[in-house]
Amino acid sequence: MSTLKIAIQKSGRLNEESIQILKDAGISINNGIDQLKAEASNFPLEVLYLRNSDIPQYLIDGVVDIAIVGDNLLVEKGKNIEVIQKLGFSKCKVSIAVPKAFQYNSIQDLNGLRVATSYPNTVIDYCNSKGVTVDIHQISGSVEIAPNIGLADAIVDIVSSGSTLFKNNLKEVEVIFKSEAVLAVSPKVSAESQKIIDTLKFRIESVLRARKSKYILMNVPNDKIEAVSSILPVLKSATVMPLAQEGWSSVHTVIDKDTFWEVIDQLKAAGAEGILVCPIEKMVL
Repeated sequence: MSTLKIAIQKSGRLNEESIQILKDAGISINNGIDQLKAEASNFPLEVLYLRNSDIPQYLIDGVVDIAIVGDNLLVEKGKNIEVIQKLGFSKCKVSIAVPKAFQYNSIQDLNGLRVATSYPNTVIDYCNSKGVTVDIHQISGSVEIAPNIGLADAIVDIVSSGSTLFKNNLKEVEVIFKSEAVLAVSPKVSAESQKIIDTLKFRIESVLRARKSKYILMNVPNDKIEAVSSILPVLKSATVMPLAQEGWSSVHTVIDKDTFWEVIDQLKAAGAEGILVCPIEKMVL
C-alpha cells in the first residue's frame, strides 16, 4: 500500500488543531521537535510540516496528496483545489478594515484608494465584482500597521476576534467571506491514494459528528415517554430501558450540542428527571 502525504501548517494554532484531529481519528504520529516530516505508526500517512502560504502550491503540484489548510488560502491561491471536508476549527473572516475616522458607507468609497493586503487575488476579484478599482499594496505580514504609517488607506486581512484591528485604530467594514480549516485534495492524487483518503475522511467525519453531539440519559415516567420522545432529535429512535422502580424507564439518545440547553429545558418540562450528559469520543454512522 502506498503512503498518503498530508501537509499541515508547521506552527501555530492551525498546526495544533490539525494534529489533534488526526489523533482523535486514531492516528499516532511520531514527530519530534523541529521535524519537518513525520510518519504515522498505525496508518499509511506521512505528515509534511510546511509554511501555510506554500501549501496550496504543494497540492497543485501533487507533492502532497491532501492538506489541512485554511479555506482563505485556497480562495487566494488554489481555487481549483477540491475541498472534501470542512473541519470546523480555525474560523475567521477575510475582511476590509479602515481607520476609525474613515467615513465608510460602501465599497465604492474605496475606489481609487490604496489597499494593503496579503490576499491580492482575493481583493482584486472582490473589487472587480463590485465595479471598484483599488491600488493594491501586497504585504506578507503586519498588514494592520499600513494605514498608520501612511502606506495604505484600507486593509484586507483575516479577522478572528477583532482585537488586532482595535489595537491599530481600525474598524471592520466589509466581510468578503468566512473561512475555516478544510481538508483539501490535490488534483493529481492517484487512485490508490484516493482509497486511503476515503478511509481518513470517514474517520474524521466520525470525530466531527462526535464533537457536535452529546449523549444524554434520563429517567422518565412511562406515561411521559411519548411526550419526551417527541422532543428528542434522535438518529433513529431513542433507547428505552425499564428501571427497577416500577412505572419508570431510562431513555438514552444523542442531541446536538448547539441546541443542548433548549432541548434540556423542554425535556424537564415534559417530565424527564435525573438527566446525565456525556461527551462522545466517536460517532460512526
